[in-house]
Amino acid sequence: QVQLVESGGGLVQAGGSLRLSCAASGRTFSSFGMGWFRQAPGKEREFVAAIRWGDSSTYYADSVKGRFTISGDKSKNTVLLRMNSLHPEDTAVYYCAARLVPSALPYQRQTTYSQWGQGTQVTVSS
Repeated sequence: QVQLVESGGGLVQAGGSLRLSCAASGRTFSSFGMGWFRQAPGKEREFVAAIRWGDSSTYYADSVKGRFTISGDKSKNTVLLRMNSLHPEDTAVYYCAARLVPSALPYQRQTTYSQWGQGTQVTVSS
């Protein structure tokens, strides 16, 4: 069984930084890319960032562009999210996800990810 485990969440003041990590455990699997999504209280889960292993392309939500950086290691199915200049509105549970089947749909599309982690809480105080 494959599991994705996030770590690195916590409480930080506005303007601060955090680094989230996501590592795969269990049986070996090959993914086409991995992504980060987040869900704030009372809101739907939304796309944050993704990386496509084939050409290392990265994708970002407009709200985090220039502040967040995604990187990772395909061979280890690990992905990092470096978050700088955090805002209170970045407060959410952050989930990593793996895309295990090829798809022509954009990496922003949640339904293209078939493996999800349990999430890690990020709280940004003002």
